[in-house]
Amino acid sequence: MSGYDEYYVPRQSEPGLNPWLIRLPVLLMSGGILFLALLVGLVLGFQTLYADKITPGVSAYGVDLSGKTEAEAVQALRQVFTYDQNAVFTFRYGERFWQASAGELGIQFDADTTVDQAFAMGHSGNPLSDLGLQASAWLNGRSVAPIVRYDQQVTLERLNAIATELNRAPVDATINISGTTVVTTPSQNGLALDIPATLTQLETALLQLNTGEEITLVVNEAAPAVRDADQAAAKLNAALASPLTLITDNQRGGTLGPWVASVDQIKSLLALKLVTNEAGSLSYDVEVNVEPLRGFVQSLAAGLISLPEDGRFHFNEETRQLEMIKASINGRQLDVDGTLAKVRDAVFDPQNRVVPLAFSYTLPRYSSNITAAELGITQMVGEATTYYVGSTQSRTQNIIEALERFNGLIIAPGEEFSFNAHLGDISVETGFVQGKIIFGGRTVEGVGGGVCQISTTIFRAALKAGFPISERHSHGYRVGFYEQNNQPPGLDAAIFQPTADFRFVNDTPHHLLLETSVFPQDQSVQFRLYSTNPGRQVILEGPVIRDVVPARNTIFESNAQLQLGQEVYVDWAKEGADITFTRRILDAQGNEIRTDTIFTSYQPWAAVIQVAPTDPRLAQQQTG
Repeated sequence: MSGYDEYYVPRQSEPGLNPWLIRLPVLLMSGGILFLALLVGLVLGFQTLYADKITPGVSAYGVDLSGKTEAEAVQALRQVFTYDQNAVFTFRYGERFWQASAGELGIQFDADTTVDQAFAMGHSGNPLSDLGLQASAWLNGRSVAPIVRYDQQVTLERLNAIATELNRAPVDATINISGTTVVTTPSQNGLALDIPATLTQLETALLQLNTGEEITLVVNEAAPAVRDADQAAAKLNAALASPLTLITDNQRGGTLGPWVASVDQIKSLLALKLVTNEAGSLSYDVEVNVEPLRGFVQSLAAGLISLPEDGRFHFNEETRQLEMIKASINGRQLDVDGTLAKVRDAVFDPQNRVVPLAFSYTLPRYSSNITAAELGITQMVGEATTYYVGSTQSRTQNIIEALERFNGLIIAPGEEFSFNAHLGDISVETGFVQGKIIFGGRTVEGVGGGVCQISTTIFRAALKAGFPISERHSHGYRVGFYEQNNQPPGLDAAIFQPTADFRFVNDTPHHLLLETSVFPQDQSVQFRLYSTNPGRQVILEGPVIRDVVPARNTIFESNAQLQLGQEVYVDWAKEGADITFTRRILDAQGNEIRTDTIFTSYQPWAAVIQVAPTDPRLAQQQTG
């Protein structure tokens, strides 16, 4: 059999060294060399393959950059990184807001540098270092942080643009008067964007790459210098709401005035000014200067002066108390400063536009509540009654009018009573009428005829009471009214304003009350004097009539209004005479302490009769 069919039996070698002990190391060494050569080949092949590409396993911003060229990696990253466009930040202040993307705020993605850093992993030029980084990246992966650049100057420019829109200077409140209309504008706080503080908030969000956020702008407010105009406007509106009316009373229930200050006049008194408040801010206020009204108010003063008026009283002889018949009235004088102060207070009061005038007051000597005990009035010390029977209506009216002026009057101790002073002006305006008076040696028509009936009556009462008579005038001739009811002649007292008065003095330490009465039934008037008798007695002696002179011849006067046979008596014939009374005043023990002589010299008086112009007695009078 041939070939491989032949059975081979190995030859038994002789026992010795085992050959595998040599072969095995050689094989191992050869395998290692071959493996190393293969490994080197693979590394060289990897290095060659990725010489211009990014090492496998390297990523950035979540993008796997393995095997990409730098250009490819840049493009891939730029497609993925949209933060600069999509992240929108809202800046808000109140209702206002502004928006900007991250890119508009200076955020930029530096893809080139990021890729450079990714490519540098395993491409440093150090084979061993690169090999280790490449192996690590391949096996474990390596992520490169994206490089995002932030330009703060861009953000500042954006915030400055917002500040241009937002910032404003503080605006003061204003107030203006157009005619009588008050117009105001409110104040506004100034605004100033705090860029550094706002930038701090923004950068915190930007650097964290937040996808968007609302940023509350930090804004500083600046208060205006003048905050308030409303209060001043309210005062102005109140002042110009309506005119001011000045009034007063006449102290007897009536009113005086009104005097009106118009709205335009009030406006001229107002002054707008700025005042500093406690906190240092300013506000408007309105002042009123009433001095321009001083002249006008002073012009009213003279017409508003009134003297105090004493109360008038009746003495009740049963109760021995005073009963008021007329209340006392305070005297007053216009208080110009007080009135102006009231005007000043009322100017800004929209509810009360009526200003009562202010006065300074003078109290009367005898108030309404004074008592008889205070005055020392305990009894009647004198009385006189006269009659006016036959008086005309006008004379009667004048008598009653004059008599009322003295009823309830009080005369102080030591005070001199003046008839004319208490009677006042005799005129039609004061209530008197035309009547017969003695003037220029004739009885003629004049206002106030009959008033001497009152002066005569009080003269007689004062005479009986023992008061010293300091002024007394008799009539030029005897008047029959004063001799009615068997009253003696020579005790009349004539008055004629302003030259002839009747006066007497209350020489006691007690007050004297005058009471008057008119008795129409017997046509008489009466004076009663109440005081306390100091302990004297009055004795009136007379009359002693001497040197009687017959009346003069009758005088005839022509009166064209009379027919022949008609007569009008203008005066009546009276004889003349000198008449003397003696008044002796004794003390309580009867000792004479004073003696007074009352002397009257009456002229003879002719009757005066008016007749028709053709009356023959006129011719006889001229020839005789």
